[in-house]
Amino acid sequence: MNIFEEYSDKLSLLVKQTDWSHVETLSKAVKDVWKNDKQLFLCGNGGSAGNAIHLANDFVYGCAYGVAEKGLRVQALSANPATITCLANDVGYESIFSIQLKTFSQPGDLLIVFSGSGNSPNIVEVLKEAKAVGVKTAAVLGYSGGECKELSDIVVHFPIDDMQISEDMQLVVGHMIMRWLRANAD
Repeated sequence: MNIFEEYSDKLSLLVKQTDWSHVETLSKAVKDVWKNDKQLFLCGNGGSAGNAIHLANDFVYGCAYGVAEKGLRVQALSANPATITCLANDVGYESIFSIQLKTFSQPGDLLIVFSGSGNSPNIVEVLKEAKAVGVKTAAVLGYSGGECKELSDIVVHFPIDDMQISEDMQLVVGHMIMRWLRANAD
């Protein structure tokens, strides 16, 4: 078997074996934020940061186009390099998301973190900050789920020891939520 078949088989098997009920729970939490004019925050590191930015676009526009007056109020905390580099330099990399969340959030908002390992210090810190400021939390995780699995209100966990497939599943979850929101925009 070649690398392409191995990868696609591994991804396909994970998709087929997943219980998607946690994604429905997360979808309902996102809809609650949308309908109550609260704010959604997304973040991650590396490829997960890119996924957060990608999905922010889908939630601002894609979930509402043609079915609702407006999309979600959403911010990808990984999207502003000036803010991230300032905070990393002046305060420390572990605080790049938590300080933004503390500044922008209100009680009743929702934070979704994306992490392969679930142990990145800046992701752990933003989840702790969310609890402190009354923001509901969710995590889309790979590997063992790490510390984030215990810190999050809603957990979508893919127990796979493969960073690329873990990151693929983040987008799968985000796109499923977007489609669910479009179908349930009433």
